Amino acid sequence: MKRVASLAGAFLITSSLGALAQESAGKNEYMVACSVCHGESGKGEGQFARLMNISVPNLTTLAARNDGTFPYLKVFMTVDGRTKVAGHGGPMPIWGERFSEASKDQYGPYGTELMVRGRIAVLVDYLQSIQE
Repeated sequence: MKRVASLAGAFLITSSLGALAQESAGKNEYMVACSVCHGESGKGEGQFARLMNISVPNLTTLAARNDGTFPYLKVFMTVDGRTKVAGHGGPMPIWGERFSEASKDQYGPYGTELMVRGRIAVLVDYLQSIQE
């Protein structure tokens, strides 16, 4: 029952009913997983950016660099990393694997996949919301 309640919560976060919760969840995912390199603003000025041997991309200009259209699926696949899309030259962590490792014992194989995709979806939704 606990597992079902957790999965139901994940669905609410990604539903249209939870738009505010979704943005908050996406921002939280971003702050935990991405801001250390990409910065709190998403412009590539995070604490680790100066330690990288490649430039850290400005995530607020993804749409502008794609003829004004946010490349949702490409961003999702890059964050997920499990589709073997080379993310940012290689040093970016594969969040799909990290999220699934953290959830596999708690939610089982199917529930874990739902949780991973939900976490990545709210993160990508947040990135879409910060486009300039």
